Amino acid sequence: MSDELNAIGYPKLVVKTPVPSDIDISQQIVKEVGLLPIAEVGKQLGLTDEEVIPWGIAKAKVTLSAREARKDVPNGNYVVVTGINPTPLGEGKSTTTIGLAQALGAVLGKKTVACIRQPSQGPTFGIKGGAAGGGYSQVVPMEEFNLHLTGDIHAITAANNLLAAAIDTRMFHEASQSDEALFRRLCPAGKPLSPVLKRRFDKLGIDISSRSLEELTVEEKGRFARLDFDKDTITWNRVLDTCDRHLRQVEIGVGPAEKVKPRENPSQSIQHNRSAGFDITVASEVMAVLALARDLKDLREKLGAMVVGYSKAGEPITADDLGCGGALTVLMKDAIMPTLMQTVERTPVLVHAGPFANIATGNSSVVADEIALKLVGPDGFCVTEAGFGADIGMEKFFNIKCRYSGLKPKAAVIVATIRALKMHGGGPPVTAGKPLQKEYTEENVELLAKGCANLQKHIENAKKFGVNVVVGVNKFKTDTDAEIQVVKKAAMDAGAFDAVLSNHWALGGEGAADLAKAVEKACQANDESNFKFLYDLNLSIKEKMEIISKEIYGADGVDYSDLANKQIEQYEKSGFGRFPICVAKTQYSFSCDPAAKGVPTGHRITVREIRSCAGAGFVYPICGDIMTIPGLPTRPGFMDVDIDTETGDVIGLF
Repeated sequence: MSDELNAIGYPKLVVKTPVPSDIDISQQIVKEVGLLPIAEVGKQLGLTDEEVIPWGIAKAKVTLSAREARKDVPNGNYVVVTGINPTPLGEGKSTTTIGLAQALGAVLGKKTVACIRQPSQGPTFGIKGGAAGGGYSQVVPMEEFNLHLTGDIHAITAANNLLAAAIDTRMFHEASQSDEALFRRLCPAGKPLSPVLKRRFDKLGIDISSRSLEELTVEEKGRFARLDFDKDTITWNRVLDTCDRHLRQVEIGVGPAEKVKPRENPSQSIQHNRSAGFDITVASEVMAVLALARDLKDLREKLGAMVVGYSKAGEPITADDLGCGGALTVLMKDAIMPTLMQTVERTPVLVHAGPFANIATGNSSVVADEIALKLVGPDGFCVTEAGFGADIGMEKFFNIKCRYSGLKPKAAVIVATIRALKMHGGGPPVTAGKPLQKEYTEENVELLAKGCANLQKHIENAKKFGVNVVVGVNKFKTDTDAEIQVVKKAAMDAGAFDAVLSNHWALGGEGAADLAKAVEKACQANDESNFKFLYDLNLSIKEKMEIISKEIYGADGVDYSDLANKQIEQYEKSGFGRFPICVAKTQYSFSCDPAAKGVPTGHRITVREIRSCAGAGFVYPICGDIMTIPGLPTRPGFMDVDIDTETGDVIGLF
């Protein structure tokens, strides 16, 4: 850092050429420059000591009371950062989010908070790496950010798997016990009835306010005690925060102790097994609930309402029916609070939730954005990130997140790179770990111009929601002036408010100053009343899916498997038809085929199954060959990661 101060009163960032690795920059900031005490980061935003709960040296939880105490403060400018369909290397969307926030704060002097997701350890140790940003636009310490952080993902894993254990345990005991025996064990004599069991009585309409449990009829006891799962309808998987393709389908309950004597024929002994599977933790509905919950009470209601399967009579079975809702909330009580960190330029960051965009909602939490908008005030900026390409992350940000939060963005930043646009123009495949071919390292205006159709389609999509679009061209050293001009012109021709070259990776906030000025103007030129949704919730599941597929993906229509049709019928019968749609599909293409680059035409979206996320409040069509737990490549990123046993420093993490 230099002796000269930046716009928020701290020493200006001094960058090195060539740019060191991300972890070297992070460790240099921590050791040589020194982190700002986390309480001081909070004071930049006016947070009191009571509103900041330190979580070690570099992190803190921010209480939800920070939002309530400022409920009368007008919101700041709400900006979402998204991108084109990426290469497997990523196109710098997180880096742009951080760089833009650094530019708005440390360069332009605007009160600004970046809101980003907590990264999964799956891609961190797999192909893509972490999500702290990169170069001189990143969150520090990046190793703490990219690994355990404050344990929120671990809490989600614990909560999800507690519920999974409850499902199979309940079926195990129901298989061998009578209704009366089940009831006695669930409601033992002399023990006060727990709140979650009272909820089940209320749901069933069984009045226990004026009579004792002993006075209940045999039929009432049976209705209460026996959930009577239809095993084929269970959609709740176990999770772990690791890429592990071998757990996509497993057989559980095969041990010798998992045998039961059926109550219908106790002389028999049968194996209590079933086919099941694992998802990656960030695809869990618990993660989606965390991202969309408004407060602790809302979190409790959403977790309890999560549907895990159906009874043989076709009735949805929830976490509260299993007696789990309260325990899940206890596991998640600290996770509901966003985590405060800082960038390399000491501007504030709120990190919260981490759902993937290709298999979940793909956005950080509602509460983080709400807190940020109140903290920055009417002249400030909340810069929030939507995962992967705009066709999935941005669409879900608008149609799901903004619908539930009631927040209205003014501008969308679409991040593009020349290498990705060349790929969309017909360039050779880009593979992580392999050198880029000459099409990407040498000037090729013709190839680039063809690929700009992908960017233009994303701009057209964003404008359907009534926001101003600014294109941020994330600069790489091989980009030429002629290529940059091609992208800018294509963006403006498609209706972008502005298109700006940004070099924040190499220069920090100074490198994104022009982008920040363009975003500020885009917000000033737009009124949030222009914001609108793509579809009406009162439409059927298939009608909403058709609109997304045709309007956003450019598809000719949607095809459904027999299983998906059966699930849609069941969900609409259960009242879930009015939920928004959260599509799980490849991030690499508008279509279901990851190899179909540019703007594919003549394609159809194939829905192979649909899951309900009744607690979070959406339904979840799974399209094409998308997997809900990724696999690892031949050479995973973890091979580079180690530790210096003398200093304790992490090495090799990007």
